[in-house]
Amino acid sequence: MYDLGIVGAGPAGLAAAIYAGRAGLSTLVIEELVPGGQLASIDLLENYPGFASGINGFELAFSLREQAEHFGARFVSDRIVGLSGGPAGAGPDSADSNLRSPFVLQGQVATYEVASVIIATGAKPVPLDVSGAVDLVGRGVSYCATCDGNFFRDKRVAVVGGGDSACADVLYLARVAKEVHLIHRRDALRASPWYQERLNGLENLTIHWDSVVDSVRTSDARLSGVCLRDLLTGESRLLDLEGLFVAIGTRPDTAWLPSDLSRDAAGYLVADEGGATSLPGVFAAGDVRTSPLRQVVTAVSDGALAAESAAGFLA
Repeated sequence: MYDLGIVGAGPAGLAAAIYAGRAGLSTLVIEELVPGGQLASIDLLENYPGFASGINGFELAFSLREQAEHFGARFVSDRIVGLSGGPAGAGPDSADSNLRSPFVLQGQVATYEVASVIIATGAKPVPLDVSGAVDLVGRGVSYCATCDGNFFRDKRVAVVGGGDSACADVLYLARVAKEVHLIHRRDALRASPWYQERLNGLENLTIHWDSVVDSVRTSDARLSGVCLRDLLTGESRLLDLEGLFVAIGTRPDTAWLPSDLSRDAAGYLVADEGGATSLPGVFAAGDVRTSPLRQVVTAVSDGALAAESAAGFLA
């Protein structure tokens, strides 16, 4: 039995583990993949306080994990698929509307008993809703520019989206690719002015306004291009590509959680300023919860607050 189980090891989960350890809680951090979450895929994080020239996301994530381990957190690799209440566990599919501490976290590898829980599973990319696109993931279609960008050095690539993430992908890819095309369904970007200014002057960037990807083209089972449709004129045109990077938003990773936990219309967990959810003993931190801003710095703050709230709950 652990005092606290943290599901997810992104910046929110890692910060929570640090603060929980300092509060003297026995802490278990459960992460499906490598610690860091989306943070680990950021090539250059430039808006995190304290690093004038920016810092590599993976390096920051590694440092946060080391710090959490220094304060006693234990890390295990598993995918959590259910949350139930009571030491016997009602099972991950339980419809029990009175879930209470202690809790059972049901993983694909093992089960874990914890007295309190912090949900820090973040959000996952929204898939491109185009026929055949899902079959091309890893074959020209990607949702992580910093992970896969170097595979497209000196090639023609495109980014779909118009927010900060899409612009960050463009800036990264412009350094390695021969041509970068930004495809956006509106006539203006949603990204912050700082990002938009950075795009100005990129000689290898072409922006396709008021356009959407209608279909994908393949050659030898790999992406060879996309068909763009102009939303104003209805005209279609073929764009030859070797890589397509999708950055059109995220969805919270909450499908595995019981219906008792209150969510907003988009599925994000509703929590107070300390991270407390509608279930006593269950807290939410980071991108998985309702928030006016989803950044690394806010995720870290969420994690610290949730850990302090968990310590207060246990006390």
